Amino acid sequence: MTSTVPTTAVQHSDEQPPITMFGPDFPYAYDDFLAHPAGIGQIPATEHGAEVAVIGGGLSGIVAAYELMKMGLKPVVYEADEIGGRLRTVGFEGCEGGLTAEMGAMRFPPSSTALQHYIDLVGLTTRPFPNPLAPSTPSTVVDLKGESHYAETIDDLPQVYRDVMNAWNACLEEGADFSDMNRAMRERDVPRIREIWARLVEKLDNQTFYGFLCDSEAFKSFRHREIFGQVGFGTGGWDTDFPNSILEILRVVYSEADDHHRGIVEGSQQLPLRLWEREPAKIVHWPLGTSLSSLHGGDPRPAVTRLSRTAGNRITVTDAAGDIRTYRAAVFTGQSWLLLSKIACDDALFPIDHWTAMERTHYMESSKLFVPVDRPFWLDKDARTGRDTMSMTLTDRMTRGTYLLDDGPDRPAVICLSYTWCDDSLKWLPLSANERMEVMLKSLGEIYPDVDIRSHIIGNPVTVSWENEPWFMGAFKANLPGHYRYQRRLFTHFMQDRLPEDKRGIFLAGDDISWTAGWAEGAVQTALNAVWGVMHQFGGTTDPTNPGPGDVYDEIAPVELPED
Repeated sequence: MTSTVPTTAVQHSDEQPPITMFGPDFPYAYDDFLAHPAGIGQIPATEHGAEVAVIGGGLSGIVAAYELMKMGLKPVVYEADEIGGRLRTVGFEGCEGGLTAEMGAMRFPPSSTALQHYIDLVGLTTRPFPNPLAPSTPSTVVDLKGESHYAETIDDLPQVYRDVMNAWNACLEEGADFSDMNRAMRERDVPRIREIWARLVEKLDNQTFYGFLCDSEAFKSFRHREIFGQVGFGTGGWDTDFPNSILEILRVVYSEADDHHRGIVEGSQQLPLRLWEREPAKIVHWPLGTSLSSLHGGDPRPAVTRLSRTAGNRITVTDAAGDIRTYRAAVFTGQSWLLLSKIACDDALFPIDHWTAMERTHYMESSKLFVPVDRPFWLDKDARTGRDTMSMTLTDRMTRGTYLLDDGPDRPAVICLSYTWCDDSLKWLPLSANERMEVMLKSLGEIYPDVDIRSHIIGNPVTVSWENEPWFMGAFKANLPGHYRYQRRLFTHFMQDRLPEDKRGIFLAGDDISWTAGWAEGAVQTALNAVWGVMHQFGGTTDPTNPGPGDVYDEIAPVELPED
């Protein structure tokens, strides 16, 4: 959507600045690395112009390709669908342009500081995202078991909701040293972060999110656990995450990834699209005016169909057009399951324990449906109650989360009728967009019996089920209990001096390789790891005053749990 009053820098609603290290597993300051005047590294002049395959044109792939190009290498980007990946912004058939829907990533926390570097670089603007009970959200309705509560702040909800919030805070404090870790991350106290996290990883790797709640005295009430699962705090309910590892949840809450979200005004897909077209002011080897687009003649190469390891420890790539090219290095940024299904791969590409980690990766499903409407009618006041006609809605009905997205009082607007995950998402899978809309309107009609949503709809709905997208097969990774060791193998894959020589040369990146999957920051960070790995392979180095993630790896490497 476009804004009549755009904002620029990310703002934090508290007096404290935002946390700027995204997760405790690898406490590296990627934002400082990117901002350093010395740049993020260089390669020998003899390697300038060497081709590197970058497979996947989502955010991770485009960031990796952009930074490799700046170093003087020639990235060759392969993309099966369109640039953007799960940064997918679409318009609406049947209504005038200008209205858009975010089918994938739509809200970004201030702690995504490496991501923010690129948002600022390409001149995008952000504004507060209307999460439930957020300061910028006019009102929220919580509808559970047929009973609705209207709230502008949490104090407007019944006491039990505040009790649940307090129980969650107590649970985090008693079971996960929340205040201590929050302080250490805010102060970038790496030794303290590692001390706390090492203890928790060993203690909690085998624990589900739900089990963590049940072990807490604060959550001894099933009713409290049920409400927390259906409503939660921040982005909404947490119950779809209950089977996942509690370590995944702690990474999110420690880094405040679920707080103070902002949306990208021009649309999230504009970030990779603008990087694709951007002509860096500082670039090695290539003439000024060079962009990723110009290096590719405007379009990336098509989908990769085969990956092989060939003589000389090269990576040979076959694409959907039948073109075969061989590279000294390749960066793979698609979801790892593609290497098991859509792309024919040599077993020799990766060590067997990395293949096992990819096979064990657990992806969550996710569905959304949006409709365009004539205006933000939900801001009309009900004559009887004085309340907003309709509100951001959390419910145990089929819709689960409904978001209201406006661009000013007299302009067309957008409703995300439903945003669901996991089992809730699978319930929508067999239904067409129109069938989904009908069920959603019925559910919302039970919450708002006097509101005729249908009369305001001005175009056809748009929907996505990421588990049904052939080049994704899921929305994002979420580790199950016992998966820490698998994730560590994938995240640390960029440190290839530790691999046998015949298993080097292809680098994994993307948010499912990161510790905080589902967040664009993870896509950026793993792209930068892969860039460091490629640079290192080509004999390059970072400036001594700006060590890269591989240079300081031994000081901040993720906790290594025993396997025997």
